[in-house]
Amino acid sequence: MRRLLDGVYSAGLAAACLSMVAIAAMVLKQILARVLDRALILFGASPIGFTVPSLSTFGGFLFVAAATLALPATLRAGGHVRVSLLLRVGGPRFQRVMAALMLIFALGLAVFAAWHSGAQAVDSWQFNTRSFGMVPVQLWIPQGVMTLGFALLAVAIADELVTLLRGYTPGYQNAEDARSIDEGH
Repeated sequence: MRRLLDGVYSAGLAAACLSMVAIAAMVLKQILARVLDRALILFGASPIGFTVPSLSTFGGFLFVAAATLALPATLRAGGHVRVSLLLRVGGPRFQRVMAALMLIFALGLAVFAAWHSGAQAVDSWQFNTRSFGMVPVQLWIPQGVMTLGFALLAVAIADELVTLLRGYTPGYQNAEDARSIDEGH
């Protein structure tokens, strides 16, 4: 089961990376087209006037995909910001109880976000809602990807919570501990 979950988290991270690469490629294409137009004008030729239609819309959708799909892998890698000052006050038992409470709270937030973004995606699908711009996009598509990211985050948080409740160290803690050792703390 561990390999399956880690594979799912890695697939989400890979999709997030591809989303960022797609954003960079579209922006680069637009920049190169503008540079070409300026060069053509400089040499007395007519500009081509190439643009990437709905660049900001697609960039926004891809950014949301990147941000949400990377959440589970980031959690496992200990990359989320956590305020651990309170956890260092008590002993190991207190620390485990507080970590469990925070994971339960985070799980509630992730489920809430997944539920509501999913409801929004369903509404967009039912009402055939589309984005504005040169290229109208059915909004349920990016909203569905966002919902998937939040749902995967909920699974990752539940995974960490079950690991903690079974008496093992959660993946995020292992990653943070490894970084502390590497940094000499």
